[in-house]
Amino acid sequence: MIPSRAPSPIDKLAIAVVHEPVRAVNSYAPLPAGAREEALRFLLQTAADAGVTLVATRPDGDGERRLGQAWPFPSPFQVTVRTVSITDGVDRVEARARRSLERLGLPRGDTLLVSCAGDLAGVEGRALWDRLEALKARGLYRHIGFRAAIEDGPALLARRFQPDVVELPLNLLDQRAQHTGVLAELASLDVAVHATSVFADGLLFISGEPLPPGMAGHAHALSRIRRRLAEARIDPMQATLAYAMSLPEVSAVIASVASAAELRAVIAAANAPTPALDWSALQLEPATVAAAGPGAEGNGRVSSAA
Repeated sequence: MIPSRAPSPIDKLAIAVVHEPVRAVNSYAPLPAGAREEALRFLLQTAADAGVTLVATRPDGDGERRLGQAWPFPSPFQVTVRTVSITDGVDRVEARARRSLERLGLPRGDTLLVSCAGDLAGVEGRALWDRLEALKARGLYRHIGFRAAIEDGPALLARRFQPDVVELPLNLLDQRAQHTGVLAELASLDVAVHATSVFADGLLFISGEPLPPGMAGHAHALSRIRRRLAEARIDPMQATLAYAMSLPEVSAVIASVASAAELRAVIAAANAPTPALDWSALQLEPATVAAAGPGAEGNGRVSSAA
């Protein structure tokens, strides 16, 4: 009898691949023809070798097709797919969800997420959800759910639509999902939570450079938090990953990575011993995190050392 493996932090780690050169460091832009595809294959193989099993995708750009051409074989990954906006109607949403699987080269996906909670709150919300349920019933997606910010009332939406998965922005600076009881309520509804924006748009890693517009007034608070982490000899990436992974209601922590080097840094931080910190002392006040959290798409910068 093979003994069961002890739980690992990597069991919760998921990745979202940054395909476009949105950050100055480690972007794909300088790579010659063909090298970008090889770099993506290397990134995915690095994830597979580390035991990462979930990849979050988005329908804009050419990212789905690139991933479909780069999966390791056999692929160990489960994949989450986002819907397009309901603006062009529910038929378009369903057709694009099917097309996403074709572009990804997959017979089925793990999770289909409504990309904007506002689409469910609108007049066609129920019709949209019925289409997702039909895709699940046909076996094209194993789970369905939605992405939401705290301001969207995710627990209320979950009670109405009974999703399998809810994706929420959650990080060390923005702990509202925990402290307002949203995570506990979702858990009581048997809803899996995927945490996104875990690096808070890179706010903890900005040092010696201007903060994003709207956050400059919180420079002192951020400096205080960084100083506390430095005094505890804890790397900011390690701290924010440890916080999200320590939450029992969270089943997946999605880290945005643009290269295998960044992924290795994330894996090392995730595997580091959990620091003994007072997490609540390291958050920004709700008015601040409202600016930093919901606007982030999960593609915030990681440390320049990544």
